Amino acid sequence: MIISGCIKNNRKAQELLYKKFFHAAAALCTRYIDEEQDAMEVVNDGFLKVFKHIHVYDSRRSTLYTWIRKIMINTAINFLQKKQIIFTGNPQFAQDEALTENDSLLKLDAEDLLNLIKRLPAATQLVFNLYTIEGFSHREIAGMLGISEGTSRWHLSDARKKLKQSVLQLKKST
Repeated sequence: MIISGCIKNNRKAQELLYKKFFHAAAALCTRYIDEEQDAMEVVNDGFLKVFKHIHVYDSRRSTLYTWIRKIMINTAINFLQKKQIIFTGNPQFAQDEALTENDSLLKLDAEDLLNLIKRLPAATQLVFNLYTIEGFSHREIAGMLGISEGTSRWHLSDARKKLKQSVLQLKKST
């Protein structure tokens, strides 16, 4: 079994686990980290943490993918915090309305949408990804990032507003 092999520091088992989850981890990290080289650094740092702590993994609490995903997200957040992302905004004006799904948004393919998300300011992009893609609550995001729930809501609202503007600009240009 891969997990027991990894616990024993068996290099073949570690290689199998790495290969099995690399693409998912890389896709996740590139949603958070703009530079590909930095994203791969985060992936590799994340896998080092996986191998170091695999003995605490409990299959009754989560799947292996979910456990690795959480480690990768936390590693990406730590990387971004070292880059000193600034969480600005006015939480009093946070709006938690849904992004209106109009025809132009539905016509965007995943790559175009990902490119629009990557144009967001780093802090806003991080909150958007954690909330919308990863499914964390504002309370969880606030705890992870050391910000208030209101600031998390503001960044989500700001992301939605900016994405909506970007979609409208794309629609005008086509």
